[in-house]
Amino acid sequence: MPSELISVGAWSFAVAVAGGLAGLVLGNLRLPVVLQFSSSAAAGAGANVAISAASALTASIAHWRGDRIDWRLFWLMAPPSLLGGIAGGVVSGLLPQRLLLGVIALVVLYGALEISRQRPSPDPQRASKGGWAVAVAIAFAVGVLGGLVGLILGTLRLPAMVRWLGTAPKAAVGTNAATGVVVGVGGLLGHVAGGVDWDLLAAGCAGAVPGAYLGAHLTGRLDDRALLQAISIILLVAGLALAVQAVVG
Repeated sequence: MPSELISVGAWSFAVAVAGGLAGLVLGNLRLPVVLQFSSSAAAGAGANVAISAASALTASIAHWRGDRIDWRLFWLMAPPSLLGGIAGGVVSGLLPQRLLLGVIALVVLYGALEISRQRPSPDPQRASKGGWAVAVAIAFAVGVLGGLVGLILGTLRLPAMVRWLGTAPKAAVGTNAATGVVVGVGGLLGHVAGGVDWDLLAAGCAGAVPGAYLGAHLTGRLDDRALLQAISIILLVAGLALAVQAVVG
């Protein structure tokens, strides 16, 4: 129905503006609306992860043009994120997803608190202070958790990049978005065999692509302090949404 597709497109736009700003895809915020109109849970999840990939790609292009991607950090984190996602997907049926969502919600909420306390560095161009092993470990661990629950989980990776790797806020936003592209494409490939609601995918992308582009451009207009506060608020909303999903299933 046209009204259903319009609803998916409009909500995808709103989610993508916030996600593009913070370097997140926020698939957990979009998923309930997509599932409401999907032909099956699997087809809806496939459409949602594809919308996430398109949103992340669009935002990444804007962040790349704004010189907000740390490519060294990207190449450290993208491969283990993808491998972790595959590993998590393989064993996803062995653990209760509601419990996992609850744990992830608590970690995201803690990340929101840590980001709100973070103070911008006097040198916004500083390099990441964390070693390569820390970056790889974070990426793989977040990838595994994402694979377990079917989400990209940039909401976990982003605060870890800022807090534990010392990445400048704008570089963390851009690098996290670029990493989300790789994870999202991997997730889409995993869902193709189970079917994808292509009409919902098209409607979601129609809203998410311009929304992500707009949000990513807003990133460049904020100073680091304002950006950290915006990220903290977005993580708070995402964490609360995960907590609700963990409770209601």
